[in-house]
Amino acid sequence: MGLEKERVYRAAILSITGIGSQRLRQLIASFGSAEHAWEAETDLFAGFENTPWIKEFFQHRKRIDPITIELSLRKNGISLVMLGEENYPFLLAECPDAPPLLYYKGNLEPKKEGLAIVGSRHATPYGKAAASYLARSIAETDYVVISGLARGIDSAAHKGALEADGITWAFLAGGLDVIYPPENVGLAQTIMQKGALISEYPPGVPPEAGLFPARNRLISGSSRGVIVVEAAERSGSMITVDFALEQGREVFAVPGPIFSKQSRGTHQLLKMGAKLVSDKEDVFSELLFAPQWNKTGEFAGEISNDKRETKQPGKKNEILEILTDVPLHIDRLTAQCSLSPQEIALSLLELQLSGEIVQLPGQNYVLQRK
Repeated sequence: MGLEKERVYRAAILSITGIGSQRLRQLIASFGSAEHAWEAETDLFAGFENTPWIKEFFQHRKRIDPITIELSLRKNGISLVMLGEENYPFLLAECPDAPPLLYYKGNLEPKKEGLAIVGSRHATPYGKAAASYLARSIAETDYVVISGLARGIDSAAHKGALEADGITWAFLAGGLDVIYPPENVGLAQTIMQKGALISEYPPGVPPEAGLFPARNRLISGSSRGVIVVEAAERSGSMITVDFALEQGREVFAVPGPIFSKQSRGTHQLLKMGAKLVSDKEDVFSELLFAPQWNKTGEFAGEISNDKRETKQPGKKNEILEILTDVPLHIDRLTAQCSLSPQEIALSLLELQLSGEIVQLPGQNYVLQRK
């Protein structure tokens, strides 16, 4: 079976309304490939009798021509990449819910390291300036700047990377045939010259509100860490932080004015143990790897493969075993467990966001009793 043919069959299945990445994974797991699922007789779908969407699959595959879909994608400049292929974002490939197929416009360079910059759509001038500054400096170190093409911080991050002649990826919450917001059509065109627009959704899928949280997991999953510049306490950026922690990614936050509501989310993250960021050195000093070759050809440090481990649940469990209903100061917690201060800080942040522990004044922690 050719890879190009399998890509087209996966795209054909995803073109059916009601079938997304998760259901495509189910079909591939059951039949070994999208091509085999597409061509299989209906009596071979014994495990899917009580699955409502399988009827849509049976009805639509009779009317859908995979070759027509392939020609339409080519006409619109849309490329396909499957999970497991070289130019699939390699960090995203490590995630258990990585999409079996991604649509993209532009260029996806294999094995590129990435850092995400996200934040409020209603960004302040300060927030936009901070996002642009960080994106420029990160792009100069030859990392991909990853964001979501939204208004505000996302747009500023993409623009900052482009100003440094860097690479930036924009993940969309809909098909690549509809750029949202519409005022970013020009920005999207510029991004594609060196970077890429990426989506797990086929053309024709509108950017509906319910798709944005799923899109956020792709932003964090493709990145070594997520930098939150400005965010309300309840926002899409905080959802991205939740995904980042689940995926074992680092979380960074940029401090802002204490009177700004757009800084409440980032200040909350800082209180909970996120790394404070004012320049790229704050980011790279926290990551468990060093920068690659920079644009001038100077060597900026080696990447240590043995340090690229994903955080294990056991680290959080060790903290949960130590904490009780009695407040425990972070210094005593550090003395009682085997984790490094960095691991403790990130684990505490994740446990607070998941509602398992509570931080009390004075850096004391207790279990959350339900």
